[in-house]
Amino acid sequence: MDDPYQNNVNQQMTEGGEYTYTQDGGGQDGYPYQTDYPPQEEDAASDATEGADDDEQMYEGEYQGVPHPDEIKEARRAARMEARRKARMAKEQEEEEENLPEQYEAIMEDCGHGRFQWMLFFVLGLALMADGVDGFVVGFVMPSAERDMCISNSDKGLLGLLVYVAMMVGALVWGGLCDKMGRRKCLIYVLTIDLVFSFLSCFTQSYGFFLFFRFCSGFGIGGSIPIVYTYFTEFLQMDKRGEHLSWLCMFWMLGGLYASFTAWGIIPHYGWGFAIGTEFQIHSWRIFVFVCLFPALAALIGVVFMPESPRFLLENARHDEAWMVLRNVHDTNWKAKGEPERVFTVTNIKTPQTQEDEFIEIQSDTGTAFQRWTVRHMTMLQQVMANIMSLSAPELRLQGLFLVIIWFCMAFSYHGLGVWFPDMIKYMQYEEYESKVRVFHRERVEHFHFNFSLVNQVHREGEYIHDKFANIEIKSVKFEDSLFENCYFEDIRSTNTFFENCTIKNTVFYNTDLWQEKFKDCRMENTTFLHPKKGCHLNFQEENDIIIYMVSFLGSLAVLPGNIISALFMDKIGRIRIIGGSMLVSSACTFLLLLSFSQGAVICWQCLFYGASVAAWNGLEVISVELYPSAKRGTAFGILNGICKFAAILASFIFAAFIGVTKIVPIFLAFAALVCGGLVALKLPETREKILS
Repeated sequence: MDDPYQNNVNQQMTEGGEYTYTQDGGGQDGYPYQTDYPPQEEDAASDATEGADDDEQMYEGEYQGVPHPDEIKEARRAARMEARRKARMAKEQEEEEENLPEQYEAIMEDCGHGRFQWMLFFVLGLALMADGVDGFVVGFVMPSAERDMCISNSDKGLLGLLVYVAMMVGALVWGGLCDKMGRRKCLIYVLTIDLVFSFLSCFTQSYGFFLFFRFCSGFGIGGSIPIVYTYFTEFLQMDKRGEHLSWLCMFWMLGGLYASFTAWGIIPHYGWGFAIGTEFQIHSWRIFVFVCLFPALAALIGVVFMPESPRFLLENARHDEAWMVLRNVHDTNWKAKGEPERVFTVTNIKTPQTQEDEFIEIQSDTGTAFQRWTVRHMTMLQQVMANIMSLSAPELRLQGLFLVIIWFCMAFSYHGLGVWFPDMIKYMQYEEYESKVRVFHRERVEHFHFNFSLVNQVHREGEYIHDKFANIEIKSVKFEDSLFENCYFEDIRSTNTFFENCTIKNTVFYNTDLWQEKFKDCRMENTTFLHPKKGCHLNFQEENDIIIYMVSFLGSLAVLPGNIISALFMDKIGRIRIIGGSMLVSSACTFLLLLSFSQGAVICWQCLFYGASVAAWNGLEVISVELYPSAKRGTAFGILNGICKFAAILASFIFAAFIGVTKIVPIFLAFAALVCGGLVALKLPETREKILS
């Protein structure tokens, strides 16, 4: 190789792949060198510099800032050696990463599918069931909670919004953390947060604290879905993944059934509660919230006894721990099958170690405890952010975009119609109730004792003189432009009752819940309010119509056939056909909603839609964990689940706005979203025979 500085350097490659360099200094005087120049003899010094002091020796180009040719050669030599070292390390790591998936799949096949996977299946199923329960809690308790804590309509909407926002944030955060902290550890944190704050929300008497506790609970349980599917996937061999992940999806349905059944059996029983004084009251809806903690509690106890995912341990260079877990899985399964003599023969597993791991290990032994804690967590945060950014890599970008579109379309239509169905039923009930309203105009009643309930009435320009209203219920009654003079109200329970532009003279209200918000633009003259009831009156007979619980129960039960079909055929016909076919069939079902002219028809089409669409959900969750590598699986699934929650929030506002206005717009939006998602799903790669990368 010609040297630009005329040093005539020859390059030779040794058998080990190393490069050596030889200067053509003339036969025997030439010497090989790799990193340092050999020391020169004093006799070899230039005559021009002979006798000069060492301090005065200086390369003449240094005055102009020009580096010495020997320095340039040294720098180039060091750069080439560093480049070769990095290339060699990259090649070794690439080989290890290519070998690990095949080796891990072979190990899981050797471990078999048996008792261990079924134990983990039920434990993680309970965690998924807890998420399903939390999705129903707010909707079931709201009619009672809004009257127990006097929640306005705007505040009521804020509760539902914040819970979904919390779940969205929780999915993003915990999905990213489980790729760095571990699946098991993050799931324990998630369930603990949900348990603690859900328990506190049972007893708080303030709406502000109730809102805060439910937000924190949602943040915790929102991370359960990404962790559960990622965790369980890494204990399954390829030919079992689709089927058993689909069976796992059934636990979300069981959560809906559990919540509907317990709400139906507990909330209407007002007597199932207790009070400590007048400020601390526990009504039946709070007992229902407490009972809803049981699935999360059982899941937390079970997860404590489960091991960490061995695939996560291997990805993080924790070979010994992974080997112990895999041996435990192997021994548990084969002992249960009656073959305890089978020995776990794996002795070595590829465990690539990254520079990030080395950095954390170095920092863990330096500095104070606070500095080490700060370094670990800041490094982990940087790794999570880098993991998120890596999802935009060219090999993941297109399939990630397709998955985002499908998740958004599916969630938008499913959750949008999920809001539309019960609200439509309530609207039909309201219309039917309004059609039976009785109107009284200019009636005059004197010296009369009202000892019977007033229900669904409108009184206009009436006059009530020396009348007594005692121990009665006034429900959905409106008094307009009326006069009350020398009247007496005692022990009144009211629901949706108002006095508008009325004149009230010399009247006493004793132990009633008729207070400021009930009187709109009224004139009060010598009117007395004695012992007014605190809070808002709970009327369970009206506000907790069992039809709402029945609708949710039937909707959850309707997904059972779809779950069974998708589980049986997920590995036979493939994920893509399941997703695309289910979404297209569901889009056809939306047109039947145009025929929903009664409550029964709405319930029927709701069950049909849920049963047809659940297969798409199952296929979507299976393919989402299979398309991404292990180091990014939780992060990607968390982002997709967060997009699902965002679509649900958006759909709830859009679909609710058309209740009582038109059915065409919600139906068209749901149809368009399902068709779009179904067609895009056909562009995804099939993962039925794909080894987890």
